[in-house]
Amino acid sequence: MTIELHAIAAPVFTARLKALVHLLKIGESEGRARGLSEEAVLGARLAPDMFELKRQVQIATDHVKGAMARLAGLEAPSFPDNEQTFAELYARIDRTLAFVASVPAAAVNGREETIVTLKLRQETMELTAIDYLQGFAIPNFYFHLTTAYDILRHLGMPLGKRDFLWRQ
Repeated sequence: MTIELHAIAAPVFTARLKALVHLLKIGESEGRARGLSEEAVLGARLAPDMFELKRQVQIATDHVKGAMARLAGLEAPSFPDNEQTFAELYARIDRTLAFVASVPAAAVNGREETIVTLKLRQETMELTAIDYLQGFAIPNFYFHLTTAYDILRHLGMPLGKRDFLWRQ
C-alpha cells in the first residue's frame, strides 16, 4: 500500500481548522455573553510565558500552510500576524483553507522521500517529507490547536471533546 501524503495532510488540516472556527465561535459568543471583551478573550493565555489565543491561531495556520507548501515544493503564502479580532482570525483561517484546497494531490503525492529543509531559530533540520509531516508538522499543528482549545476552556467556555473533534 502506498502512503499518499495529500490524503494524510489535507483532510486532517481542513477538518481541524474548521473545528478551530467552531471553537472560536463558541469563545466569541460565550465571551460576549459573559461580558468579556474580544481583546480579553483573544489575549488570554495559559501561562505568562505562553502565547495568547490569537497567536496560537496564527501559528496553527502557519503550520498548515507551511506544511502544504513544503510537501508540494511550493512557496507558502505569507500572512502578516496582525489579526486583532475574531473576524480577522476567521478570515485568516479561510485563507489557509483556500490554500490547502488549492494544492493538488498530484503536487504532493509521490514526494514522501523528498527532503524538506527546515530553518529553525537555532538549527536546520532535514527530514523526508513523510517524517516532516508525521513527526513535525502535524504534532506542531495539534499543539497550537490544543492550546487554543485549552485557553478557551481555561476561560470557562463550555467546550468539550466533541467540540474539539467537531466535524461539519
